[in-house]
Amino acid sequence: MRSAINKLLVSTCFVLLPAAPLICVEAQPRAAAAPKSSSSSATESTTKSPAAKVLHALFDAEWEYTLEQNPTWASRLGDRRWNDRWNDSSLDAIQKRQAHRVDTLARLKQIDRAQLSPDDQLNYDLFKRESEEDVAEHKYRLYLLPLNQRNGIQTTDELVTLLRFETVKDYEDWVARLRAFPVMMEQTIALMREGVRARVLWPKVIMQRVPAQIDKQIVTDPQQSGFYRPFKSFPESIPAAERERLVKSAREAIATNVMPAYRKLKEFFVGEYLPSSLEQVGAWQLPQGQEFYGFVARRYTTTDLTPQQIHEKGLSEVARIRAEMQAIMQKVGFNGTHKEFFQKLRTDKQFYYDSPEELLTAYQAMTRRIDPLLVKVFKKLPRTPYGVIPIPANIAPDTTTAYYNQPAADGSRAGLYYVNLYKPETRPKYEMMALSLHEAVPGHHLQIALAQELGDIPNFRRYGGYTAFIEGWGLYAESLGDDMGLYDDPYSKFGQLTYEMWRAVRLVVDTGMHHMKWDRQKAIDYFLDNAAKSENDIINEIDRYISNPGQALAYKIGELKFKELRARAARALGDKFDVRDFHDMVLESGAVPLDVLERNVDAWINSRMNNRTTNNTSAKPSAGAKQASGVKQ
Repeated sequence: MRSAINKLLVSTCFVLLPAAPLICVEAQPRAAAAPKSSSSSATESTTKSPAAKVLHALFDAEWEYTLEQNPTWASRLGDRRWNDRWNDSSLDAIQKRQAHRVDTLARLKQIDRAQLSPDDQLNYDLFKRESEEDVAEHKYRLYLLPLNQRNGIQTTDELVTLLRFETVKDYEDWVARLRAFPVMMEQTIALMREGVRARVLWPKVIMQRVPAQIDKQIVTDPQQSGFYRPFKSFPESIPAAERERLVKSAREAIATNVMPAYRKLKEFFVGEYLPSSLEQVGAWQLPQGQEFYGFVARRYTTTDLTPQQIHEKGLSEVARIRAEMQAIMQKVGFNGTHKEFFQKLRTDKQFYYDSPEELLTAYQAMTRRIDPLLVKVFKKLPRTPYGVIPIPANIAPDTTTAYYNQPAADGSRAGLYYVNLYKPETRPKYEMMALSLHEAVPGHHLQIALAQELGDIPNFRRYGGYTAFIEGWGLYAESLGDDMGLYDDPYSKFGQLTYEMWRAVRLVVDTGMHHMKWDRQKAIDYFLDNAAKSENDIINEIDRYISNPGQALAYKIGELKFKELRARAARALGDKFDVRDFHDMVLESGAVPLDVLERNVDAWINSRMNNRTTNNTSAKPSAGAKQASGVKQ
């Protein structure tokens, strides 16, 4: 069930967690409510077989357990029942959750799969797969890595941007969380201290970014804290006396609970943790490191590919894309080398905006240009809207170009496409189209919002997914700019190839560092030699891969599968192939492993071919009819 929690928290959507993030978009707002249970109605429940009723009761119970055990994630989904508490990250709670996963898996296996419908057999298989992987992952002790340079307790104040503050209780719940903050900090430090002892640590080169992030949280005036943001405005329905009480409570909680906790973290981090961090990069240094990396490579890609096979696939993709880049260089009349062309793109001011405000306005205009063209490649579009907003300034220097955050499950918050406005002189215009297609529509927002709007599927599928599907779809969506007529100049097309190259390079550098023991500079140099992205972006990207082994492999592996299956369907169906129907079909089951996606596509192709054969046979006139109508034999 952990994968249901993680993706979207997915960088790209996503908050980068150390273990298998799968995700980390405006329908009309709906009434606030907890996400509905897997069994959507009593009528439907009565039609299920006994085995199916047991299965869905298990799904519903596990969904409730997952939300209760992960209250901050429940808050992100719009479920406010646990808004007054943080996740319990104590070692004791972590071990109890593992025991619960083992027990849940045993109970699942007691259900007779043969007595289930095909749809429920798929639900069973996916739940079993995720549960087995969660159980298997536990031995690598990734929970001892509770923070890195991209997220952790030092960025917890970002949660306020995803919450609703409409009632007195909403504010009181946030104050309760502030008062409980020292307990969460103690648990975090305890995990980190155990990580030092067990040598489960991130490299020093990325962790040296964290002290500055902690410093930004330590303020003398509570009203300057990010945790205080909700108390700067109140709904008119809250009386003045209540506002005064809540403001006073918030100030006190921040001053007496939050600030001392951050000062304690800073002292521990600088004095003990950072000096203990690893001197080299790569998961191979961790206990069982090579085995662990093979595990996450399989889990993220949902394939049996080995790190070496992925590395070789990356090399071949880099060579192919370089050839396409060369053709565009010739088209624009550039006669130098790739490196010289990249340098021109990185330094020519015509390709950059002068201010963060101009850059944000351009991103917003870009999405407005894309939206009306979606009907060219889709028949079904999501009801849920999305917005474009800046990445918070306190983390912008240390994070990537953009990411996406899924909508609230209750319809109270749209999907959010976050864009990085830090150093606009390093954010090229020619990349913005491909980036927006990936993060917003037809990429993450369209796919994830449609998944959340699906009918009777279990919540672990509705709000979870698989990185290879989600990020593979995002990268595939960039190529749809051709179908939609959006790459209307050579440089924007080069931007799309740059982004495709970026994901191909990932296959090489991720496996290079974590499996083949490349050092960080070798990975940076390989990236610089093959992509036109700015050096600042490339360094942040490499550091992201260092702190999230294997996740970056999913994009290109998934995209290649989508393209392979589209080409297969087009060949099989010929002039009857409609890309809109293909897209609607691949998204109608939500995010699934790539092997399941392939089975779905093959079944759809066979169904279409059978229908065509049947229609041709039934429409064929008799010999007499042909003669009567003058049709020649």
